[in-house]
Amino acid sequence: MAATKANSIVMTEGRPLPQIIRFSVPLALTGILQLLFNAADVIVVGKFDSSTALAAVGATTSLINLLIGAFIGISVGVNILVARYLGCRDDERVSRSVHTSVVLGLGLGVVVFLLGFFLASPLLRLMDTPEDVLPLSDRYLQIYFIGVPASLLYNFCAAVLRAFGDTKKPFFFLSISGTVNVLLNLFFVVVCRLGVAGVAIATVVSQYLALALVLICLMRLEGCAQLELKKLRFYPDEALRMIQIGLPAGLQSVIFNISNVMIQSSINSFGADVVAANTAAGNLDSFIYTACNSVYHASMTFTSQNLGAGKYDRIKQGTYACMFIGILYCVLFVLIAQFGTRYLALLFMNADEAASVMDYTQQLSVAFAYATPLLLAVNVLRLSIQGMGYSRLSLLSGVLEMVARIFISVWAVPQFGFAAACMANPLAWVLANCFLIPGVFKCLEARRRQAERVRRELPTE
Repeated sequence: MAATKANSIVMTEGRPLPQIIRFSVPLALTGILQLLFNAADVIVVGKFDSSTALAAVGATTSLINLLIGAFIGISVGVNILVARYLGCRDDERVSRSVHTSVVLGLGLGVVVFLLGFFLASPLLRLMDTPEDVLPLSDRYLQIYFIGVPASLLYNFCAAVLRAFGDTKKPFFFLSISGTVNVLLNLFFVVVCRLGVAGVAIATVVSQYLALALVLICLMRLEGCAQLELKKLRFYPDEALRMIQIGLPAGLQSVIFNISNVMIQSSINSFGADVVAANTAAGNLDSFIYTACNSVYHASMTFTSQNLGAGKYDRIKQGTYACMFIGILYCVLFVLIAQFGTRYLALLFMNADEAASVMDYTQQLSVAFAYATPLLLAVNVLRLSIQGMGYSRLSLLSGVLEMVARIFISVWAVPQFGFAAACMANPLAWVLANCFLIPGVFKCLEARRRQAERVRRELPTE
């Protein structure tokens, strides 16, 4: 396993905080870099096309997340399962999991492509997408979903690398593919005048480039993580475990995104200016979410490796370390949102169009910023619980979130208007935390008792 050791992080020994920093910082930089490249789509159409084109791209976000979220969630199962086998030092099962994940990711990618390609247009209409935005959104989605098989398979392969603690290579791959994406955005939109179709084509090309890079990387590794084409096989037992672990995370994503679609629908009812503001605010907010997301995945990988090694005391230490790092991100984001949103929003729109959109952008971004500690707790605790193997409990917390979001979008937004839409996320996260905080300690204690029973039942010499 020599080739993987250079970049891997063994989380079963040593101080948790430095290990989590080593794991999460490259992952955060990867996510932020990816967002910068994704934001380039929005910036290019907003600056070189129109606010209608900006709204058209933004109106698709929650729908895209809804259609691919369940299947990307299964990649969480890949991460947890491979990390657990690493903790147990079971090289044979690591190899089987790697090859199964590639076959499974490709198959699911084709399924999502077919669903998205044929369902995008009717779903956009169900979301009450404004009529002046609808044709552009439809065009964007039909091109975008051509790249979904590559995107899903990339996520499955990157999950294998994360299970080894290697977050540097994905950063390198996305640096290359993202640079290509930005250059193609400018070429297709500014030179070829293709508008939203141009940024969609650029995204598809960059997704297949990232996939090629990660596949080459896996094939060049040594040891149990190496991908060999002749060994590509679908192992039903490993695939079933991945699905059992990851499907609740996927369903949780579906639940989350169904409620997001409903909130997006309520925002669509306020017109194109508010949709454009939500697009700009969502792109700004996603930077802090992505930075914190690196901490969430560190929590899951740390928990999974130490569960496999039977080191239960370290799981709690890792959770506390993740919370500490995440709080630092949250404080930084509050400062940026409070004092910098108006300036940053100008990246996404022309100055003469900004006045009618700016106030909405500021309100949405500030409300999200002050609620990020709640989101931090929800996801660190949720992924720790998933790493311990209690995915259904994590799913239940997602149901509570969905109930709160649906209630707000169906009742509160019509009653109280735009302000209620700003409060949808914070109220949902409060409810989920009331469930997750006691839940994570109960799960840890249950695992500890289970290990004690196994030790007592072992024959003595």
